[in-house]
Amino acid sequence: MELRLYDTLTKEKRPFVPLDAKNVRMYVCGPTVYDFAHIGNARPVIVFDVLFRLLRHTYGEAHVKYVRNITDVDDKINDRAARDFPGLPLNEAIRKVTEQTGKQFHADVDALGALRPSVEPRATEHIGEMREIIEKLVAGGFAYAAEDHVLFSPQAMNAANAGLPRYGALSNRSLDEMVAGARVDVAPYKKGNTDFVLWKPSKPGEPSWPSPAGIEAEGRPGWHIECSAMAWKHLGEYFDIHGGGIDLVFPHHENEVAQTCCAFHQERMANYWMHNGFLQVESEKMSKSLGNFITIHELLKDWPGEALRLNMLKTHYRSPIDWTMKSLEESARTLDDWYRVAADVAPGKPAVSVVEPLLDDLNTPLAIAALHGLRGDAAALSGSLRLLGFLSESAAQWEARKQRASGVDAGEVERLLAERTAARARKDFKESDRIRDLLAAMGVAIKDSKDGTTWEVAR
Repeated sequence: MELRLYDTLTKEKRPFVPLDAKNVRMYVCGPTVYDFAHIGNARPVIVFDVLFRLLRHTYGEAHVKYVRNITDVDDKINDRAARDFPGLPLNEAIRKVTEQTGKQFHADVDALGALRPSVEPRATEHIGEMREIIEKLVAGGFAYAAEDHVLFSPQAMNAANAGLPRYGALSNRSLDEMVAGARVDVAPYKKGNTDFVLWKPSKPGEPSWPSPAGIEAEGRPGWHIECSAMAWKHLGEYFDIHGGGIDLVFPHHENEVAQTCCAFHQERMANYWMHNGFLQVESEKMSKSLGNFITIHELLKDWPGEALRLNMLKTHYRSPIDWTMKSLEESARTLDDWYRVAADVAPGKPAVSVVEPLLDDLNTPLAIAALHGLRGDAAALSGSLRLLGFLSESAAQWEARKQRASGVDAGEVERLLAERTAARARKDFKESDRIRDLLAAMGVAIKDSKDGTTWEVAR
């Protein structure tokens, strides 16, 4: 079965044909490192990690390159730095914020079972590439300098009609329907209301670099140009897959397409555009004002990362997801069972019944349903789970993690079980039942069999 992926641009599911099967290339927009990543941020991390694993499984690990950027120059970072470190020069405070939040992001996504990308570029390391693209756009008549800013003109792009895509095609909007997007200043020096910033002057104390387009004052890049530059540097002018959350389609990805295609005279920037759907919490939009804004870091205090991962993958990536505690509890119990059956078994080849749904536009709900049918083949279950990023620990490590999280004293449990065994031996079933109830109250489930009694922390 061939890999088929849904392309946001063409609005259809198409067979995936890499530009070069020996060098499959994917770019996914990464975090802006100014705060803890929330559970909504975890969705693209997990979704595109599964795709990364599937591409490696299909084409070979050495033939897939995955780039996920880090945005480390941004107004939100500046504001956070000034708030948290008021006694430090702004640039020094910014370094502290980006180092701390970047380190926390890595710790969180590692716990989710996500592989590190092949390359993880930082925006501040690619200012030269940004300036180079901007110079190309100005020379081509697609951008202009005004009052120490450089702005891109979608009108100029659409008027050129020289083998370029139409601005608005990705988000399926016309210029008349558009308004200035996020992170775009509405200002009198703009020629058109849809023009967006490629470069802007820095305020005193902010990060700054020599400006392009003959501007004397130092400045810093706009948001959209950062990803165009990093994708070009590490994947080239035209590559296979560009991914991210559905909220990025406009203006961010629309503007990326415009910048890259106009600078390099390409009809497309990426052959496939993939976007994951929105996430709600208990049927409500996640927001700090509603008190349901949940970070990955907070959830990891109470739940193993693999439970968060499974809970995310139970919904198809393009569909909206409703994140509930009930579903998370079910996911954790499912993993308890899989760990008992398959964690300590040598992995076999991933089952066809699991791989085929993944090849059909990452149909993870169907793949997970197939996993439940593999309990009788522990080797296939083990191999299939590992393909999806599960079973990172032994069964004993998994159980120990549950005990630590619940505060259960394993020694005390074993002592009570020994007392219960003695009570059963002397047929004191009242005492045996009392100890069983006591263990249940401690959060311990026991199971009697002909081979003896086993126990586990109940979910």
